[in-house]
Amino acid sequence: MSTPTDLVAAHRELAEQFRRLGIAESYDDSSLTRALYSSDASLYRVVPQAVARPRSIEEALAAVAAARTAGVPVTTRGAGTSCAGNAVGPGLIMDTARHLTKITAIDPEARTATVEPGVVQASLQAAAAPHGLRFGPDPSTHTRCTIGGMIGNNACGPRALGYGKTADNVIGLDLITGSGERLQVGPGLDSGSSPTLTALRGLVGDHLGAIRTEFGRFGRQVSGYSLEHLLPERKFDVPRFLAGTEGTLAIILGATVRLVADAPHKIMIALGYPSMADAADATPLILEHRPTACEGLDRRIVDVVRRAKGDAAVPPLPRGDGWMLVELVGDDPAELRSRADAALAAAAALDGFVVDDPARATTLWKIREDGAGLAGVSLSRPAYAGWEDAAVPPEKLGSYLRDFDALLRDHHLDGLPYGHFGDGCVHIRIDFPLTDTGGAATYRAFVEAAADLVAGYGGSMSGEHGDGRARSALLPAMYSPQAIKLFGRVKSIFDPDNRLNPGVLVDPRPVDADLRTLAIVGRNDHFTEAVHHCTGVGKCLADGTPGLGVMCPSYQATRDEKDSTRGRARVLQEMINGDLVDGGWRSPEVHEALDLCLSCKGCARDCPTGIDMAAYKAQVLDHSYRGRLRPRSHYALGWLPRWGRLITRLGALAGVINAAMSLPGLRSVIKWSAGVDQRRQLPRFAGRSARKRIRRTVGGTGKPVIVWVDSFSDCFTGGGADAMVEVLRAAGYAPRLLARNACCGLTWISTGQLDGARRQLRQALDVLHPEIAAGVPVVGMEPSCLAVWRSDAPELLPDDPRVPEVAAGVLTLAELLRRTDGWTPPDLTGVELVAQPHCHHASIIGWQADAALLASTGAGITTVGGCCGLAGNFGVEQGHYEVSVAVAEHDLLPAVAAHPDALVLADGFSCRTQLAELADRTAITLAELLINPPAPVGRAAITPDSTGRTDPLAADAPKPVPHEDVPRRT
Repeated sequence: MSTPTDLVAAHRELAEQFRRLGIAESYDDSSLTRALYSSDASLYRVVPQAVARPRSIEEALAAVAAARTAGVPVTTRGAGTSCAGNAVGPGLIMDTARHLTKITAIDPEARTATVEPGVVQASLQAAAAPHGLRFGPDPSTHTRCTIGGMIGNNACGPRALGYGKTADNVIGLDLITGSGERLQVGPGLDSGSSPTLTALRGLVGDHLGAIRTEFGRFGRQVSGYSLEHLLPERKFDVPRFLAGTEGTLAIILGATVRLVADAPHKIMIALGYPSMADAADATPLILEHRPTACEGLDRRIVDVVRRAKGDAAVPPLPRGDGWMLVELVGDDPAELRSRADAALAAAAALDGFVVDDPARATTLWKIREDGAGLAGVSLSRPAYAGWEDAAVPPEKLGSYLRDFDALLRDHHLDGLPYGHFGDGCVHIRIDFPLTDTGGAATYRAFVEAAADLVAGYGGSMSGEHGDGRARSALLPAMYSPQAIKLFGRVKSIFDPDNRLNPGVLVDPRPVDADLRTLAIVGRNDHFTEAVHHCTGVGKCLADGTPGLGVMCPSYQATRDEKDSTRGRARVLQEMINGDLVDGGWRSPEVHEALDLCLSCKGCARDCPTGIDMAAYKAQVLDHSYRGRLRPRSHYALGWLPRWGRLITRLGALAGVINAAMSLPGLRSVIKWSAGVDQRRQLPRFAGRSARKRIRRTVGGTGKPVIVWVDSFSDCFTGGGADAMVEVLRAAGYAPRLLARNACCGLTWISTGQLDGARRQLRQALDVLHPEIAAGVPVVGMEPSCLAVWRSDAPELLPDDPRVPEVAAGVLTLAELLRRTDGWTPPDLTGVELVAQPHCHHASIIGWQADAALLASTGAGITTVGGCCGLAGNFGVEQGHYEVSVAVAEHDLLPAVAAHPDALVLADGFSCRTQLAELADRTAITLAELLINPPAPVGRAAITPDSTGRTDPLAADAPKPVPHEDVPRRT
């Protein structure tokens, strides 16, 4: 057993070996990085000694050599989405997803692809699609999981029923064993001289009987080593055997995989049953009709999706409390419809129908895809993986589900099951009391009983995610002692020193060892519970902006794990643990991880486990600087509404400050004093506040409505306050202003001055609540200020009963107009729009009302996902400029560049500022669009008048501001 002194010596030797081999730049043993990689998507926490991010296959080989010389274990990691703890280890973590991402060849004729291990499954799909091909297995994490990781776990997904497991699609592998032997295995490759494979062949020959009787008994027997692929009748298929060995035998350096051609037509059948177990009973009837996918779920998971995402997320389903979603594919539409009708007739369902609409089918599949993350946060207690993907032969699935439900009840546990019924594989997250005293023992008792239950049905502990630390110790329940010993002998052939992913499959760690939650047993504070909601599924690593997602813009810009929502959550978890990150709220690791968080709120909507990193960042800053001197930007930008009111109250002062900002030397001093990057423009203060300017236009006859002029719209040039009043008057309202200022405290929140934010909110409630209680709707202008009432205010003032009433009564313009009888939008047929929803608007308020309103105008609309990159104070602060620009270049700037004649629509002050500065484009608000619509033909943008204004009503409308000190982008 290694002593602490031995570990320190090995750590030093490892670092020295990386230096000697010239790969020190890929080596990182900082406490921040070790914290990031201490967990995967499982229950387990194992702090590594160091992390390597090799930039080439040669560097990967050198990293393995360094670890072997130093005697340090190696665990390979792709996206880190392992639910079983396959991707955490005590020595060196080798991250293949950062740089080893080349698709080296696609052969359309042979229908193969050769890839490096860090290639994301969705990237391979995109590269193969032009050839009419795809990689068959499609796990729910396909947007970020890597091919190397899929091979390691023998991943499957819903359509493995039609396309097979990953093992069925692996043709050749380039790898290095634990003993240091470089191997290339696959068809046409001579491996006869390999000592490793010679020994393996001999071992298999000596145990043919055990292998034939215990292995490969049904399709989803994934647990353990799949030795059946090495039988003589299987032609000693080493690549298929190595799929599912979880990095315990060899490290994958490259792979050749099979591609398949999708049939041109597909169809879905939705089937309803009295219960999910009844649906499972009918599975064999469905399998006779050759489905590509056959997925089961019950009312519990559907209700979770409906609560989390609204009724629109759940199309009408057949009668029943359990459902099967069946997909059939084919070349002939008529034959396919005939098969679908036959399957529907044979399904013995309460109700069912064929889903002809592809969009509706996609929405139904989305319920299944989001199930895992939502299931984890939808019970009365947090729910966890651990017993995640057991499988039984499909004909036994119904009976197994009934017994499994009884087992849950016996252990006083709850869970939301769903899964691949066609393969007999069931997923579930269970509310193990892991943060209670004795919770780990409860967990162990249940999984041991569950293992016996599955084994009794001839099933497998794992059906697709691998065994990892969660199930390796349970393998004796399904395998004989002879088979378990055989695993050990295979391990000794490939990895005689047990250096590859130790503690998994062979000589496993106990299932209740290394649990991440052990550090917080007995703790029940809100922050601890909130940050531990992150299960590590890694949706924040995927690029969701094509689907109008927002999370996580800084990670998309840097591709650094510390800048992902998951990475930040891991560091906060380690802060709470206090072992590795031991400085509490002021830990440098915490502040480095949070520094590039834009507080965009994207994770609050897009993260399936409900992480709200913007709120956590605000709390960290609040605790860190409480009673201490803060960064300059906190006083300048955090108190910006206060400064703005002061400056606009003294009208001449605005002119002085604006003039000072035009003088290079003085401008630099002002920016430095405010903590602003020198390359940034500061917004121009209005000579007269918007509230004063529009008082002459409010009132009149009609329904009462209040225009809430926020601090940004009030104190800075532009903002469309005049246009807002005119739109409301035209819609039959009599707009008026609030009697007093009402600031939501947004800038205090974003800079972590939460006591100040609470004061601002209470003062705003005093002003807003009487109006809303009287039934007068309030229309806001700045989306981020509106979002405060629906997100931050309930968290900061949880006991104030006025907050939910104000949150419901403060509306966006689109929300109000969509519910206004008799109002019709202008006809914008032929007008081209590029719409940039503010990130808080998209993530907290929802863009649906705006999207519906714009669609009703008949305009051609390009809606941009992601964040503009300015994000309030973030993009102007020193140290953030490059990332702010990179975020803008990810979505917003390409969108406006691709539509040079389009009208750009952006209600967010930050979005308009970023566009003016980086793209030299003047964006307008929705109110400005509606009150002054452009000509539909031949004019795709509003023509400024002779003063440069885009709206004659807006006396202080902004002109395009050149981007200082940076070359103009074209």
